[in-house]
Amino acid sequence: MAMDTRSSQSLFTHITSKELFRVRKRPRMDGFVSAFNEIGSLAVLHNAKDTIPLSLSFCKTAKFAHILAVSDEDGYVSLFDTRRKLPVTANFEENTEDEKICNWVSHQNAVFDICWIKEDMQILTASGDQTIKLWDVQEQKCLGVLTGHTGSVKSMCSHPTNADIIVSGSRDGSFRIWDLRCKSTAKSRRGEVSLCSMGGVNGAHVSSQARRTRRGKAASMSITSVLCLKDQVSVATAGAVDSVLKFWDTRNLKSSVAQTCPCPQSTEKQSLHGISSLSQDESGLLLSASCMDNRIYLYNTLQLEKGPLKSFSGCRIESFFVKSAISPDASNIVSGSSDGNAYVWKVDKPLEDPTILKTHDSEVTAVNWCSSEIGKFATCSDDFTVRVWNKNSYVSRTQCASAVRRRVMAIPSTECKMLLNNGQRYSKTDEDAFSPDHKLHPISSPTPITPPKMNISEGHSNQLSSGFDPSAASQKTPESSLKSPSSVLNPPSSLKRTIRDYFTASPRTF
Repeated sequence: MAMDTRSSQSLFTHITSKELFRVRKRPRMDGFVSAFNEIGSLAVLHNAKDTIPLSLSFCKTAKFAHILAVSDEDGYVSLFDTRRKLPVTANFEENTEDEKICNWVSHQNAVFDICWIKEDMQILTASGDQTIKLWDVQEQKCLGVLTGHTGSVKSMCSHPTNADIIVSGSRDGSFRIWDLRCKSTAKSRRGEVSLCSMGGVNGAHVSSQARRTRRGKAASMSITSVLCLKDQVSVATAGAVDSVLKFWDTRNLKSSVAQTCPCPQSTEKQSLHGISSLSQDESGLLLSASCMDNRIYLYNTLQLEKGPLKSFSGCRIESFFVKSAISPDASNIVSGSSDGNAYVWKVDKPLEDPTILKTHDSEVTAVNWCSSEIGKFATCSDDFTVRVWNKNSYVSRTQCASAVRRRVMAIPSTECKMLLNNGQRYSKTDEDAFSPDHKLHPISSPTPITPPKMNISEGHSNQLSSGFDPSAASQKTPESSLKSPSSVLNPPSSLKRTIRDYFTASPRTF
């Protein structure tokens, strides 16, 4: 018996001496790590004089996605080629001359918004002269003037499937709908074809305070942002008076179909912060609103009655020139800020600190995402510059803080590998594949998580629904299929629904 004990002790002493339990630390996949790098900067100037940029817009088609349009306080529209990486340290004026395609005077007043249409062959300009102009980009020729507003035109948006339909919002408190095919015989003093609106709503955002004084009325009535939603019949509007978003059925503009705000049950006093801008992702499911309470609110257009899904804070929105935008793939939100920085949040991590971009020297105002290049966007500032950014993503493999060791069988490491490999030895290449020495693996084309795309069908009247449940949509059942975004916007022909069936109107806030 004593002999067996000594033999057993000798055996375990021999096994222990072979260091069979030496196991590498298990690498941890941290996932995507993103960084936004400045790839170029431009100065906005004409005749050697700096001017403040007010609006930005990348072309919408993949063919011309590298072209960035910039409008400014002096009424110019300038087009820049952003394909080449511009030296950040170079002189702004040199970059501007190298990358400028063309520019022209579009208005004798500030241009607050620009919008590409018709496969990027035409561009619309909204101005402080109370008009919108339609331009042939190649010839830089005015094709028509949209007249009817009695205040500065602050925002406009084209229809998602019909570029001839335009919605605009003005400081006069109205939003108007235009059809570019309906041209009148009247002409402007410069011989430009005049177009009149097909309809609209006056006083779309008015509070009781706006009726007290004439001066207060002008400031409070202003429509700051308009959006044409992907259902093809709805328009979203926001104003300077409060944080209420209103939704309208363009087939019946007598009253808003639905409305929502950061606190759906709030009183008027609690919702007096105005909205500076609205934006939506490519699918149309998510809508962001920049509020003057220094927050950006994210809404699900199918669940408006629930109020915002998330909010993002950190920036300072102290003027209505500070805008924000959600990326087309719904992965990030970028915003300007009155503190001279730009801020970028991850949509799925609203509580995480935003990435702060600190290269501007004054209030950062307009922002715009490139629709064809994931992660590329531009910012402009009162420092007379435009900066272009790109998102670089890579997968980080880092070791755990503490050693993580597996419990393995007491078999020599070489024999263990042979058993796991069905009797064949691992090659050094195979072993290296599991080595923690691989630290960073750049990803050339990251695939962020995006909400489901909503296809638009011309055969059905596409509508929105307030009853969409993401968890139910993932289940392959007839009930969940009817609740999916795709079926909501493309309902079966047997379901003759109108937009009122999908929008549940929130209690009015006055």
